[in-house]
Amino acid sequence: MTPVTHAGSPPTHPLPRALLAAALLACAARPATAQSTPSAPAAPPAPPAWVQRSNAHAQLLLEPFARFAPEQAGHFGIPGHDEDILDLQPGYVDRQLAASRQAIAALEQRLGAEQDPAVRQDLEIMIQAAKLRVRGAELAHEHEMPYRDLNLTVFMGLRALLDEQVPAERRLAALVRLRRYAGMERGYTPIAELAQARIRERMDPGLLAPVKDDVERNLASGPTYVAGIAKLLERYRLKGWQKPYARLKQQLAAYDEFVRQEVLPRARTDFRRPPELYAYDLEQAGVDMPVEELQSRAKVAFKEIQAQMQTVAGLLARQRGWTITDYRDAIRELKKSQLVGEAILPHYQARIREIEEIIRREQIVTLPSRDMLVRLADEAESAAIPAPNMRPPRMIGNTGEKGTFVLPLRIPGKAGERKQFDDFTYEAASWTLTAHEGRPGHELQFASVVERGVSIARALFAFNSVNVEGWGLYAEAELQPYEPLEGQLVALQNRLMRAARAFLDPGLQLGTITREEAYRTLREDVVLSDAMATQEVQRYTFLAPGQATAYFVGYVRMLELRADAERQLGARFDRKSFNDFVLAQGLLTPALLRKAVMEQFVPAQLQKSER
Repeated sequence: MTPVTHAGSPPTHPLPRALLAAALLACAARPATAQSTPSAPAAPPAPPAWVQRSNAHAQLLLEPFARFAPEQAGHFGIPGHDEDILDLQPGYVDRQLAASRQAIAALEQRLGAEQDPAVRQDLEIMIQAAKLRVRGAELAHEHEMPYRDLNLTVFMGLRALLDEQVPAERRLAALVRLRRYAGMERGYTPIAELAQARIRERMDPGLLAPVKDDVERNLASGPTYVAGIAKLLERYRLKGWQKPYARLKQQLAAYDEFVRQEVLPRARTDFRRPPELYAYDLEQAGVDMPVEELQSRAKVAFKEIQAQMQTVAGLLARQRGWTITDYRDAIRELKKSQLVGEAILPHYQARIREIEEIIRREQIVTLPSRDMLVRLADEAESAAIPAPNMRPPRMIGNTGEKGTFVLPLRIPGKAGERKQFDDFTYEAASWTLTAHEGRPGHELQFASVVERGVSIARALFAFNSVNVEGWGLYAEAELQPYEPLEGQLVALQNRLMRAARAFLDPGLQLGTITREEAYRTLREDVVLSDAMATQEVQRYTFLAPGQATAYFVGYVRMLELRADAERQLGARFDRKSFNDFVLAQGLLTPALLRKAVMEQFVPAQLQKSER
């Protein structure tokens, strides 16, 4: 689910990079169509008193986040920063570190005075998150050149305001932000000049330059983002944007030329991260498993899943009268039933209804009475994110906004072009994709955070990919036994890919697996398209090293936790109650989720059964 972004030079505010990436890409999405959007959504109920007190403490971290990442602050629901832009003035790293350390000290002081156990835990979550981010910023500053994809940064900053779900009066701030990016407001230097200056002052041969493939990828996509800015400004009919846009376009072109002439020649071909940076990447994603154990478990799981796929493929072949005997051939046969254009949305709408009926019948999890929002992406969105994805709702100050399940179009490639995705747009794939991104997966997960009034600490600062993606993979497994054989085969294929990620990502970073071996495993054994295999390897090597392992780790931790709960409760274990409880906890780390289940859920279920 989690979208990825450039992995170098992480910001020092105490929010996880993966969560910020999700926010950025959510800002890039067009809102749901009028047909799928409720006309008058109801605001969530007021949270309990302890959550309100915890949220008051959270302002100590939200303030520096909004100050140093104002473009994303509005998406999360933090008011008052619509006109502000990213701070790249000299000394910005020191200022951000100082603000974070000051917030940590204040939170620690409040922790010493707090008596409520739930609020204390939230304070501990926030302190740990802030310290982790500070350590990441220190590592990045110590090891890495501060290169950034500036075209994407500026595009997303404007897209955060130019959206139909943003009130018209707030959209006017985009013009101020545009002028500030271009250096046309008093006291502002063009952001392209600042970004170039920050790179120049740290072109130390002892620092890690960006990965060459990453730089080339960014240079190739830059013109698309710049053109997209103009389209946004035209769509929302802001007055007087042409002159600052023209100046900004020229400045961004100069920045790209600087990157091409001075950064690209320094770019490295060895993508591997230093051990301390890769260890941090894993920790930030929530991975709590030693790398050796992670790889070992994943390799065993990979072989076991392949055996299961062979069994299901054989049953499917007999059912359909195929002569094929290998799961790889069965998946290639299923991929021939591609959904195109107008057929995509009604197919998924029907699939959602089928899945909801299974969830109710099998008592998997509690479903809300409202319909799930679903829409088609446009061509630009489909090119940027070719997989189905969940755009989460606003997490702070939500007034009824809901998450949206977004479906990509299948865009025909150019004549002779090999790298086309066929991994998400065939009929059999809709079962597991809906289960992961929709219900009972991410849509319910994020809706639960908003609708149950989960604290900011547990919704934002506890955020980790292991929890989020582990739940998504667990949701796939919960639904799999009730799917037709073709759906079960694709569910296993997706689980196989997650196991592959958990040994390919660290193997590539440790130098024990080559790119060629990774490509071959993904194309031939997991049966991904060339385009998807390429995207996966880019993810492991430079887009977001470490993050892709979170799916497997989160799934394993969920299964371990459920097994322990089932053992202690025996016949008194209730799956629906367990799943509802897990969702109600927010986005906790595996250790904190285990603590909640064992200290709250299990005793409550035992007491309930004794009545």
